[in-house]
Amino acid sequence: MNYELLFRAGANAAMRAEKGASAAGTPEVRYALTGAKGGFARTLLAQTRLMPRLAPTLLCDLDIAGLRALCEELGYPAADLVECTTPDEVAALPQNAIGLIADVALLDPARYNILVEATGNPSIGYRCARRALQHKRHVAMVSKEVDAVAGISLAQLAAREGVVYTTADGDQPSNLIGWVSWARTLGLEVVAAGKSSEYDLIFDPATHRVTQLDESFAAPELAGLMKLGDDVRATLAARRAALNGRKTSATADYCEMAVVATSTDLIPDVELLHYPVARTAELADIYALQEDGGVLGKRGVIDVFNMLRLPDEASFAGGVFVVVRTHDAPTWALLAQKGHVVSRNGRYACMYLPYHFMGVETPISLLDAVLHGRPSGAETPRQCTILGGRASVDLPAGTVLKMGGHHHDVTGVQAVLIARNDAPRDIAPLYLAAHATLARDVKAGALLSVDDIAGYDAELLSAWQAGFAPA
Repeated sequence: MNYELLFRAGANAAMRAEKGASAAGTPEVRYALTGAKGGFARTLLAQTRLMPRLAPTLLCDLDIAGLRALCEELGYPAADLVECTTPDEVAALPQNAIGLIADVALLDPARYNILVEATGNPSIGYRCARRALQHKRHVAMVSKEVDAVAGISLAQLAAREGVVYTTADGDQPSNLIGWVSWARTLGLEVVAAGKSSEYDLIFDPATHRVTQLDESFAAPELAGLMKLGDDVRATLAARRAALNGRKTSATADYCEMAVVATSTDLIPDVELLHYPVARTAELADIYALQEDGGVLGKRGVIDVFNMLRLPDEASFAGGVFVVVRTHDAPTWALLAQKGHVVSRNGRYACMYLPYHFMGVETPISLLDAVLHGRPSGAETPRQCTILGGRASVDLPAGTVLKMGGHHHDVTGVQAVLIARNDAPRDIAPLYLAAHATLARDVKAGALLSVDDIAGYDAELLSAWQAGFAPA
């Protein structure tokens, strides 16, 4: 792995990339973008307007009218937005035009240096990325659903073609991969790494209610549980009970952590992850080994926590963290005095980045990939952890395993993370099953296998098997 990537935190990286481009007289980085009307796409397109060396050339989305309206709202000149429905129309685009297309087949590699894949569709996203790499174009993968199934295969293809396949800064996977690598470069032992879940649990002590996004509910028991106390696991269990069964995990979280695992060799401690309801200052005590009072049965794990905070406290903002072993006691005592998060026994420290800026930060990855040939993840990712699925209810043969919703859940299936060494050889990656049909009955609690499903994308399966095979 190229550890220089680890120090790309914001402006310094942008300055390096811009300086390199200017010194070499390199033309602007030109990108194609799929899923171009989505929330991530908006943040990237908005940020691009501030960066003269970066330009979109092909924007692909099924909603062309909505895409045009978005671009015009962001200040792209209407005359530069050209709708194309044929390859000839794409080929005839003026140099400074932005092609608006609804068909991914029109993503002409001659028009871009790097593809930003953000469809969220496993099959379509895989094909788009593969075609770009085969034409020696770089790929920034935003679709974690693609990466979790075919990311290793695509990285292998990129290496053969001499181009970059990378996660995208601004998304938690890329940010966390970089943060883990930063810690390891410093010689620190990473005991645990992860991120906060998407939406904070905000407890108001005046009303004894919790607000999460646009929902509010009573949780009076939390009033006496805002301190971790001496028994960490007991407090965490009580906090969980105080939420009265509300769901605090998300398929998207499992998927993102699977992507991180392939670039870091981290594995889950438990397949559903711990998902503690935690405050930032508690993370070093919680993500300690069990013999030190924490929740972990082993070291080197990936996890997600639910941020608990008061209304006037800053959010973790879906940010990322590593928990490391401390080494020199006076060093870490000094850092604790400066406000850093060190466990009460002094054996662990939590180092964190409380942000992920989506497409606002993604240009760093695009500039680094095109101008410097650097990915933000591992150059040779490895299938150490698998995103699979367990049936959450009895599922009869013929059930269509639809993928949908904000978090891309799969019908009747609970996402799980399983260390490769603990997984059966015929395990089906979760998003191979998306939109497939069950070939036979599957009992609740059973892990989906490839033989359980029919109508899946055979090429996606081949990519999965190529990545799963021993190096």
